[in-house]
Amino acid sequence: MLVVKQNLLKELFLTALCISSINAGGAELRSVSVTFEEGRYHLTSETLFGVSQDDLYAVLIDYELFKKFTSAIFASRNVAPGADGRPRFYTRMEVCVLFYCKIFVRNGYLLLTPKHDIVAVSDPDESDFKYSRERWRLSSEDDGTLMIYEFEMEPRFWVPPLVGPYFMKRALEAGAMRAVNRIEALARGEEPRL
Repeated sequence: MLVVKQNLLKELFLTALCISSINAGGAELRSVSVTFEEGRYHLTSETLFGVSQDDLYAVLIDYELFKKFTSAIFASRNVAPGADGRPRFYTRMEVCVLFYCKIFVRNGYLLLTPKHDIVAVSDPDESDFKYSRERWRLSSEDDGTLMIYEFEMEPRFWVPPLVGPYFMKRALEAGAMRAVNRIEALARGEEPRL
């Protein structure tokens, strides 16, 4: 039987970064869905964070902090803007299946509408993914921030067709629920517990 480490694909879907556990540290999970269709994984979630929109936005665009979200990421940083002026990012993570571990890299650019909308697009020529696009939409609600997260990804690496989607979905959901507490702690100016 295929066994996948819990942190297998936590970073692959940086939103796994954005799913929350119910009432975890002030965050409230309202909905989450992970599907696999036509070779692509789709993740959507809606979470209410107990922090301001400005503070949450600042954390989500700072790739220097991403390695604090999950232990699967061991390098992340903001990169100098490209020739088109777009902010760029870099992440490096380790993915393990059974006893086989591999390093995967994501390079890409950000499309930003300050304080409201973040879109992260991976460059397939400089990444280990055929396609990867994330979007975080933020809006103020009550005393916190509502975040709607959408992620679509097609890996360049092989995933076993019969059990791979099941394990990838589980890894995304489990990793994300832990990561959201860390995101909220960073948005509060605190050091997250790993």
